[in-house]
Order: sequence, then C-alpha cells, then structure tokens
Amino acid sequence: MIDIRPLISVDFETMTAAFNDAFSDYDIPAKYTTDYLTNLVLRRGYRPELAVGAFDGDRLAGFVFNCLDAEEAYNSGTGVVISHRRQGIARRLMQRSIETLPAKRYILEVIETNHRAASLYWQLGFVETRRLQCWSYVGHGCAVPRHDAVVPYTIESCFDMPPSWQNSLASLRRAREPFDVLGDERGYVVVFPSNGDVPLLAVRRDMRRQGIGRDLLRAAANHVGKPLRIMNIDDSQTGIAAFLERCGAQRTVRQIEMVRTL
Repeated sequence: MIDIRPLISVDFETMTAAFNDAFSDYDIPAKYTTDYLTNLVLRRGYRPELAVGAFDGDRLAGFVFNCLDAEEAYNSGTGVVISHRRQGIARRLMQRSIETLPAKRYILEVIETNHRAASLYWQLGFVETRRLQCWSYVGHGCAVPRHDAVVPYTIESCFDMPPSWQNSLASLRRAREPFDVLGDERGYVVVFPSNGDVPLLAVRRDMRRQGIGRDLLRAAANHVGKPLRIMNIDDSQTGIAAFLERCGAQRTVRQIEMVRTL
C-alpha cells in the first residue's frame, strides 16, 4: 500500500536517488549529485513539511518538492520512480499538495514534451501562463570585472521579462552555494561556478547593442570553465532568443509555466 505523507526527516540522499530514478528516461536524463539537488531545492525555498512523498514501505517511490515564498508556492519537481508509474501516484501527490499548501498561487514548470504530466496538471486546474526556452552555451574567454557576490538592486530595471521562480532575486538570496557576479555599471551576469547555472544576465537599456551582453556571457563561461545553463527564457522575448543564437548558444528543451489558484 502506498502511503502519502510529508517529506519531513527524509534525507537528501534518499531524495536524490528517487529523483534520478524518476527522471532517468526524460529528454535530459537526471544524473544529479546529492549536493546539487540539495542546493537546487533550498535555493528555490524547499519546505520539507509542505513537500509530500509516496512511500512503499520504507522506499520513496514518488515525491513533490514543494517550496514557499510568502503567498506563493512552487513545485520544484514532481516524479514517480519507474517501477511505480501508472498507479495514480503523481495525481495523489499533487492533490495532497493542492489541499495543504498555505498559499494563494501554486506555480510549476513542465517540459513541453512531457504530455502526460502536462495533461495531469491541466486536469487539476492549472493554466498555462507562458512557454519558456532553455539553452546551453559553450563560449571562449573574455575578462570583465568581478563583484563580490552582490547583485545590485538596480538590476531589476534592466529586466525585459519577469524572471521565473528559480531565477528570481528571492531565489538568489536563498542560495547556500556560492555564486559570482561579473560586470560593472553597464550590465551584470550572475553565475554559479559549481554547475554553470546563469539565473540572471542584464544590460542597461541605454548600453545595449555594444557587445556587452556577449562579453558577459563569454566571461561567465570562461570564469566557470564549463558549459552554461540558461534556463527559462520567455518565448515572447524573441530579442533575447536572437541574441543567444548570435552568441552561439544552443536550445535544449522548452517548458510550460503553469499556475493554479489555491
């Protein structure tokens, strides 16, 4: 019998093993380390007492990693291990989340090609808010000034779109793993050296079309010495997509951002 209960006292090693199993056959298979998953969900506001798991005896067979920030909740990952699929576990986990989350809005993202999951979310009352593109970038060296992990408050005035949950300034403030800020008063890029994640890249509007964004992207890749992951670029921002293409970045997957009122 499958028991649905909060993930309180479930260690991150157990969660990582279940996560990697559940996402092993996706478009981009998961091969996360425990440290990576831990830092990822904590940055997004993970709350174990609000997260829910499906337990088959002592085994974690399914999960929803719920996060909270004020009156909004975020689903940082829903998965069911391969051996326990097609038993309605994902629906039960999501229904429990919807019933118990102390929030007014519940936000999630689902890979566009994951039709089964997207269908479940629509059935549960989620509505699509936007489509998001994910990119990978391998660049060549370029040096720009580095700041001491302080994101300037003025950076928001440079945004062309509202950041997704995982790329928000609130998520950066929650980050436990170190990140670096490269740039100057003209523009900034934020990059996590441990994994190449780039949650923010912004150039002042009056300083654009001067190659600053390209230099920032190249500098970030040079700084971390690995490919960059640029997640959740709003589909409607065709100018950003064109910029990334000109820089040589490659599209990886597309996601659907969905929201449900609670």
